[in-house]
Amino acid sequence: MSLKIAVQMDPIKDIEPSGDSSFAIMLEAQQRGYDVNYYNPNSLALSDNILSANVAPIKLFDKKKGEHFTLGEFKRQELSIFDVIHLRQDPPFDMNYITTTHLLDRLEETTLVVNPPTSVRNAPEKILVTEFVELMPPTLITRDRAQILEFRKKHGDIIIKPLYGNGGAGVFLLSAGDQNLSALIELFEQNFVEPFMIQKYLPDVKKGYKRIILVGGEPVAGLNRIPAPNEVRSNMHVGGKPVLSELTNREKEICKIIAPALKERGLIFVGIDVIGGYLTEINVTSPTGIREIKRFGGPDIARLIWDEIDITLAKKIAPAKKGNK
Repeated sequence: MSLKIAVQMDPIKDIEPSGDSSFAIMLEAQQRGYDVNYYNPNSLALSDNILSANVAPIKLFDKKKGEHFTLGEFKRQELSIFDVIHLRQDPPFDMNYITTTHLLDRLEETTLVVNPPTSVRNAPEKILVTEFVELMPPTLITRDRAQILEFRKKHGDIIIKPLYGNGGAGVFLLSAGDQNLSALIELFEQNFVEPFMIQKYLPDVKKGYKRIILVGGEPVAGLNRIPAPNEVRSNMHVGGKPVLSELTNREKEICKIIAPALKERGLIFVGIDVIGGYLTEINVTSPTGIREIKRFGGPDIARLIWDEIDITLAKKIAPAKKGNK
């Protein structure tokens, strides 16, 4: 099947191709002979219920940054002409991001958007996970200072982080006796209009913060990210060391429990985070890690994603053909 695809993402020139999952997805599409195109979400426009963007054909090269792509001419095009659109812009998950999901909803009848914009909007990573309280560490979502103080009194060492942050930004570890909690709450109150997420600190994070990739609701690989010394965050861009890791029985159980919710929402590409057997996040906006997994000898997840897209498209096309008989 020859597909016409587009990728909605942040500036392509700024990515690091050696570790970028969007780049891997586009590269696999190109290798399959698909018509690959690129646009930035800032060019989206809705007029007379027609959604368009400034779209350019793109050619990918698996080379160093600066040599990894060439672009054709940007032209304003209706997005309904594309078979598949990948929603791959990075958070912050703010009103601008939410607005793009509302706009992409207009394509439901014509185009497969991965992941579906309605599901992305209604299932942000730190909210969807709360549906599985039995799998999580003790967690509190609030702006109420008294609730936060009571939570630390009960659980001791805690992690506090923005509800819609990403990449480890704004993640703080506060010990039971740390006197900076009130000042930190004030800082969060000044910088974030949303509630904050507070979780009991899990010492097992020193052994690693595992990212597990699920495609079509099924786990395909795990990447353990070990924090650098004296660092609570394990994100690779802050020094976390990635190591390919087999899934434990507990991690397989977690995946099995959450799979129906992912499939029901049509979430094709998902990355969950697990610490010491506890589920901490379900990443649906712009999951990462697939290039590292392949580089360390794991499966080619970009290929698996496109295989799943082919299956999804076949299911979507079949009822339409049946109805036309």
